[in-house]
Amino acid sequence: MIYAVRQSVRYDAESVFAINQNAAVRLPMHSQFRLPKRDIVVSSGHGGLLPEGSTIMFTRKQFLDSLSIAQQSGATMDRTLVTYEIAQDVAILTLNRPEKRNALSDHVIDDLESGIAQAQGEARAIVICGNGDHFSAGLDLAEHAARTPIEGVHHSRHWHGVFDKLEQSAVPAFAALHGAVVGGGLELAAACHVRVADETTFFALPEGTRGIFVGGGGSVRAGRLMGVARMTDMMLTGRSVDARQGEAWNLCQYVVPAGEARAKALELASKAAQNAPMSNYAIINALPRINDMGRGDGFFVESFVSAMTATSPEAEARLRAFLEKRAAKVARPE
Repeated sequence: MIYAVRQSVRYDAESVFAINQNAAVRLPMHSQFRLPKRDIVVSSGHGGLLPEGSTIMFTRKQFLDSLSIAQQSGATMDRTLVTYEIAQDVAILTLNRPEKRNALSDHVIDDLESGIAQAQGEARAIVICGNGDHFSAGLDLAEHAARTPIEGVHHSRHWHGVFDKLEQSAVPAFAALHGAVVGGGLELAAACHVRVADETTFFALPEGTRGIFVGGGGSVRAGRLMGVARMTDMMLTGRSVDARQGEAWNLCQYVVPAGEARAKALELASKAAQNAPMSNYAIINALPRINDMGRGDGFFVESFVSAMTATSPEAEARLRAFLEKRAAKVARPE
C-alpha cells in the first residue's frame, strides 16, 4: 500500500503517522518509508520529518497492525489534539490530551498553530482551555529526550513562532486555567493576553529539577509577568504557587471558583469581541511594544496609535453614540 504525504509529517521512535488527505494511520516500528531520493527505517532513538511530496510504502499486514496499535493506545484516525469551535464570535481552542495532562507535543503545537490561524479569519476573540483535570503539564518530556542539540534549538524556535502568533494575533486571547499550569503550559498561558484561573490552578516551572531550561518563551514572557527573582526561585527550587499567589504575581488577572474558569474566560472574551477590531489590535500589539521602548519613544508611538484608532469609522460611530447618550457609561465595580 502507498500513502502520499500531503503535508509535512513528524515521526518519532515509536510510531509514525502517514497522512493521505484526511486519514491518519499509525505505523509500527521498523516500517520502511520510500522517500523521493532515499529510503529510511524508523528505529529506536531516531526521529525526524517526512517532507511534503514523500510517499510511504507499507504492507497490508503493517496497515492492519497499525490500526490495532492505534486502537489499543487510545488513538483514532480522526482524533484532534486541539479541538476548535466557534461561539458568538469567540474561537474556543481546547487542548485535548487529558490522559497526558495535556502535555505539549509537537503535534499539539502544530494543531494549536492551525487553530490560531483559523481564528484570525472567523473570530473576534480566542479562548484557550484544557480538557480533563489540567490545563497543561507542559513539555512532553518523552518526545524531548530523543532530540539532538540542533533539533532542540529548532524545536524551541518553532514554539516561539507559534506563541508569537498568539501574542501578536489580530484578536485577543484569553486563557482558562485549571489544575496544572506547568512549564510549557505556563509559557502558553503567558502568551495569552488575559488569564483566568480557577481555585484548583497551580503554577510551576520545574525545568531546573529536570535538568533543562525553558524553551517556549517563558524567560521573556513569564519573567516579565512575575519578575526575574520569582521566576529564578521557581526554576531553582521547583516551587509551585496556587491561583491566589499567581494572581498576586501577575500570572493571572482573575481567580474564580473551581470549574468556572472557562465560563469566565468566555464572558470576558465575548465582551472584548464587541470592541472595535482596530482598538483590540492596537491594545494587544502596541502596548507590549511600547513597554519595550524608552519613555520618549513610547509617548511618540502612542500618539500615532491613538490618532489612527480615534479616526477610524467605527471609532467615530461609537464616540457619536456615547455623546448622544446611546452608549452605556462606565459603572462602579460590583
